Amino acid sequence: MIPARYAATRFPAKLMQLLGDKTVILHTYNNTVATGLFDEVMVVTDSEIIFNEITSHGGKAVMSKREHESGSDRIAEAIADLNVDIVVNVQGDEPFVQKEPLEKLLAVFSDQSVQVASLMQVLTEEKFIADPNYVKVAVDKYFNALFFSRSAIPYHRDKNTSPVYYEHIGVYAFRKAALLNFTSWPITPLEAAEKIECLRYLENGVPLRMVVTEYMGIEIDTPEDLLRAASLLRT
Repeated sequence: MIPARYAATRFPAKLMQLLGDKTVILHTYNNTVATGLFDEVMVVTDSEIIFNEITSHGGKAVMSKREHESGSDRIAEAIADLNVDIVVNVQGDEPFVQKEPLEKLLAVFSDQSVQVASLMQVLTEEKFIADPNYVKVAVDKYFNALFFSRSAIPYHRDKNTSPVYYEHIGVYAFRKAALLNFTSWPITPLEAAEKIECLRYLENGVPLRMVVTEYMGIEIDTPEDLLRAASLLRT
């Protein structure tokens, strides 16, 4: 499932921006389908423009029936009556989505205790560690998330240490029941403060299993990201 809002706060209409010869959302859809991992791939959107972009190129899209606070809420509406076990949420602004990270994400569900899982990658550049557009995640030794923040976590107070910084990548997998539970809960205080929806799980006592991936490309959050993505596409 690919949730797709048209009116993004930081970069309006970002999903309809051209990246090479295709829009960002069409790249995301095509690359998700190309993994061959899923029985079905669809875009869930509030926008007729995005709906038409996908369906006019032979893809599958559905319109949300009402307004939603988050992509997870949007997906939950779409899958409520479907007979599914595990649902993967690939954000519409992830045009370089690849098979291997998604395979690793799905593999953790062999552990029946895992209800929700997500991806992360190592951040090394200071400017990105400090950038609030890059959501950071701290994990325990079992790779369960401890906290997500737009701030740099951990705070590097002891300069004799070398902490590892992880960027949270906006790709989730859920058991259906966990996703439907999520939408029944009100927005939580930390979620509201950080504007990071997965904090709602942590604040309700549901662990998130994090999976390290080597590379997921560039998430399109700003016009600068689009320029970086265009350069990557040309290489």
